[in-house]
Order: sequence, then structure tokens, then C-alpha cells
Amino acid sequence: MKKVVKFGGSSLASAEQFKKVGKIIRADESRKFVVPSAPGKRFSNDIKVTDMLYSCYGAAIREKKFVNQLDDIHARYQEIIEGLNLTLSLDKEFETIREDFGKKIGREYAASRGEFLNGKIMAAYLGFEFVDAAEVIRFNEDGTFDDDTTNELLAERLKESKGAVIPGFYGATEAGRIVTFSRGGSDITGSLVALAVSADLYENWTDVSGCLIADPRIVKNPKPIDTITYKELRELSYMGASVLHEDAIFPVRKVGIPINIRNTNAPEDKGTLIVEGTCRQPKYTITGIAGTDGFASVTIEKAMMNSEIGFCRKVLQVFEDNDISIEHMPSGIDTMTIFVHKDEFEEKEQKVLSEIHKAVKPDHIELESDLALIAIVGRGMRATRGTAGRIFSALAHAHINVKMIDQGSSELNIIVGVRHDDFKNAIRALYEIFVETRI
Repeated sequence: MKKVVKFGGSSLASAEQFKKVGKIIRADESRKFVVPSAPGKRFSNDIKVTDMLYSCYGAAIREKKFVNQLDDIHARYQEIIEGLNLTLSLDKEFETIREDFGKKIGREYAASRGEFLNGKIMAAYLGFEFVDAAEVIRFNEDGTFDDDTTNELLAERLKESKGAVIPGFYGATEAGRIVTFSRGGSDITGSLVALAVSADLYENWTDVSGCLIADPRIVKNPKPIDTITYKELRELSYMGASVLHEDAIFPVRKVGIPINIRNTNAPEDKGTLIVEGTCRQPKYTITGIAGTDGFASVTIEKAMMNSEIGFCRKVLQVFEDNDISIEHMPSGIDTMTIFVHKDEFEEKEQKVLSEIHKAVKPDHIELESDLALIAIVGRGMRATRGTAGRIFSALAHAHINVKMIDQGSSELNIIVGVRHDDFKNAIRALYEIFVETRI
């Protein structure tokens, strides 16, 4: 058995948390590859180390004194080192960082130092070797990720390793320039390591006991998800569920490596198992509910639209020409509606409207903003009749008007559009009918 374990920032925020992590790793000898994040918040009003680094580098860029800020970051790490009774010194590393900040070496370099330094501490604490992600996670010069080279470098570097710590979140170009993944990218690093070492399981440790059926900030004490497929999680992640970085699914999905979301503070909990496929029947009809707001809709009406060849293509071309991505496109015989991100669309809306008029000469165009999209996802929906009816019933009972409904061809998800003001109440209503009433 071979496991890759990734620990998030909340799991490594203090020496006390480090000790919990050490106990977890040492409890299972198959946990030999560790991917740490930068220290997160120790308490609610605390500042994440990554944010401290961004602020410190910002001062350096503005030609302001930044040494005191860097000393504060050093103190955060020293507190962890002393709490673990390590003899490790990071003085040399911080001197290098100070020099590089003075040279304005790059914002991504600055952000990556949080994981780099935490990796140094983790390796010393566990007695594992430290593998700098800059040596094994490869990016192209244009900043795009090079997955083939990365897999080769990681596989070669780790093939004889009996225990290694690889910092998450960053890599480098062949020339040595540091490049980072998007925020939360340590999840991706863990997935890449799992692929390279042909792991049997990728454990992703965080501060919740797995994926939850709904956002706990909206639904009080939502039920956890026992087992979820890659496809289901991808749908939920895309629509705002934030337990796991959505791009972290792809590397392990290639070879069917399961992901186990676990809780560092409750290691006895089984968490959520993310798999390619499963015969396990879901406990509820749905697997999860997720949503996000900040959308606008553009509804185009034209009589006999359906008989006009190329009509949809011409409309979509307008959005493409204006670099506006499209989220959903429900349509009728004489209407089509385009859902877009409001922030992307607002500054270009008049130009887009003008070009649509020129392209297809519509009878009428209607705009609506402050909309939200909610995804109801679950493999159990395929075998359950009346799911859409229950959705409408729940929303109608909550006095919520549905602006859009769209079901994917896989029958894995149904997406509904509602007004921003109805967003949270809609999620609560859907949770209640599918989970609380066990329908």
C-alpha cells in the first residue's frame, strides 16, 4: 500500500497542529509522500502566511521597508519550530528571501515561499527528505503547466524514496522561474505526486470531515457525503463547492486513484471517498447541492429563430469575439438565453448588444442581472423518477421563482437559476426536501 497525504493550511497553522499531522502520518507506514500547504490561520482573526507574504512583497515592490514584515513571517515559523523542539534554523532561507524580494524577483515566487518553508519544517520533523517542488513540478515559459515532464521528473526523483516532503502550490520553468497554481493549488500537487508514484490512495487532510452535501454557511450542520464519483465532485466543484481544488481531480482520474478527504482534527472520521465509479447506492437521491451567484442573462427573441440556419452560432460568436465565457444556454423555439458572469459582461454589455443586433437582427433582447445558479448533483437521480418535479415543488413551496432549469445529458445534474435574493433560501429548500425528508 502506498499513500500520498496532503495537509491544508489549517492543519499546519501551529506546532500543535503539526503534532496532530505527525501522529497521523506515523500511524500508517504507507503514508510516505507528504504535500504541505503554507500555515493557515491559528485563530479567526489571524492572517494566513501566504497573505503575509503577498503583503510583504507588495511593500518591496513599492520601494517601502519590508524587513519588519518579513521578520514577522520568520517569527511565525520559528514559533512552530520551537513548539516542535527542532534544532532547525531557517535563517539562511529568510536571508535568501530578503535578497530576492529586494531584487523584485516575482509575486509568484513570494507566494510560494510559504509552502517551501513549511516543507522544510515538515521534512525535519518527520525525518523525511525534502524535495523542492521547483525541481520536479514543471511549467512552460508561458506559464502553462507541463504535465508530461512533471510526471517524468516526479517519478524519477521519488522512485527510490522511503519518505519525502514535496511542498504544494508551486513549481518552476526549466530556467528556474517560480510559477504557482491558482489558490488552493496544493491539492493539485498532491494529485500529481499520487500519479507519479502510482499511489493506491491520495489522502487530502483538511479541517472538515469530508465533502458536505451543502454549504455549512447556508445549511446548518449538513450531512457528510460518504462516497462521491469524480464526475459528481467535478460538477459540485465547478458550481462553488470548495473542499477540493477542481483541477486536482484530473491527474488521479487518469489512472483511477481514489481520493479520501479527511479531517486532521477528527482523524477517526472516515471522511469522503472520491472514486471513478462505485456500486454503492447513495444514501439520498442527490449527492450534493452547490451554487454560486453573480450571473446575468441575455435573452434573445426572434420569430422563426429555429428555422434560421446558423442563428445560435452567430450569437455565440459575438460573445467569443468579446472574450466573454458562457455558462449556460437554455433555448426555446423562438428564444435563447445566454447566462454569463455579470462582472465579465457589464463593461462590454452595450457593445455585445449592438453586435447581436447586427449579427441576427432579433425582435427583442432582454437583460437580467443579480442571478444565481444552483446545481443539484447525484448519480442516484438517474434511477429516481420525479426528481425535477421535487425540485420545482420545493422551490414553489419556498415561494422562489425559477428563472432557468437545465439538465445535463448524463442525468447527473440539474441546474436551476434563481434571483440572488432567493439563493440561500433555495439551497435550504432543496436540502430539506432531498435530505431531511430522505426522498
